[in-house]
Amino acid sequence: MFKGILIEKDDNGYRAGLKELDEAQLPEGNVTVRISHSTLNYKDALAITGKGPVVKQFPMVPGIDFVGEVEESSHPEHKVGDKVVLNGWGVGEGHWGGLAQKARVNGDWLIPLPEQFSPEQAMAIGTAGYTAMLCVLALEKHGVKPEDGEIVVTGANGGVGSVAISVLSKLGYDVVAVTGRPDDADYLKQLGAKDILDRAEFSEKAKPLGKSRWAGAVDVAGDNVLANICSTMKYRGVVTACGLAAGMNFPATVAPFILRGVTLAGIDSVMCPREDRLEAWKRLGTNLDVDKLGEIGHEIGLGDAISKAEELLEGKVRGRIIVDVNR
Repeated sequence: MFKGILIEKDDNGYRAGLKELDEAQLPEGNVTVRISHSTLNYKDALAITGKGPVVKQFPMVPGIDFVGEVEESSHPEHKVGDKVVLNGWGVGEGHWGGLAQKARVNGDWLIPLPEQFSPEQAMAIGTAGYTAMLCVLALEKHGVKPEDGEIVVTGANGGVGSVAISVLSKLGYDVVAVTGRPDDADYLKQLGAKDILDRAEFSEKAKPLGKSRWAGAVDVAGDNVLANICSTMKYRGVVTACGLAAGMNFPATVAPFILRGVTLAGIDSVMCPREDRLEAWKRLGTNLDVDKLGEIGHEIGLGDAISKAEELLEGKVRGRIIVDVNR
């Protein structure tokens, strides 16, 4: 038996609760992992509360991230005792995820825990930090250099934004953080932000073209925020889009793309190929200041994750939530 958060939906409604689960209930997979830590992400909060159509089948254990030790394996790349990390691949949506003390998954979804990070640090990074690194890699791939100008990061207080600011500033970029919580300005400057802007400046309907300012962008918001950023990019600027915290719409025109040669690069972390994952985690080991993870990550117990989900959706959580599944 092991503990886990279980989401159920039946004639009695939609509910999430902390349950005692039997290992026989675990889904199919060729690797069983004893989990030490997971995380609470925006998607997990939507799943737990039922406020978004995240869960594809019931019952479901949420949790798109986990780190732990291989307990059983018939996969050629993973042996008993290996420390492994999982991010995405639909766990917590269509396959039982990481907010439990055990998981059974396809070994192709796992990567080795980088030696630079403890389990807690790996989850302080989690899907959010790994997604942020994918955004940085995309900016580099498209030729954006520190000397080209400012990089704007939206949702700066969240997990993606926090890690993106830390990595970009360490690489020498001038980073401007966009946030709806100006009280967190000191936190964002500690991470490396050069300037702080109010999200309200980006929330109104965008002009086809605004005054050009940004060489690059990391956007987790979508909707008017993304449209305003695209319209204010410099010539041949690059926007990486990885979220929809402000909405799924994109109320923009083609003007920035055909008149300024702006590139809009979509970033998907869920089904990202293994080689790209390994590269992202390798670069995190080099380009992320581990000392800043203490500022970014905050730890809770498994039993606290359900109540914390509401706070996360209400925008009351800063940085990353690490979940110790054994307390």
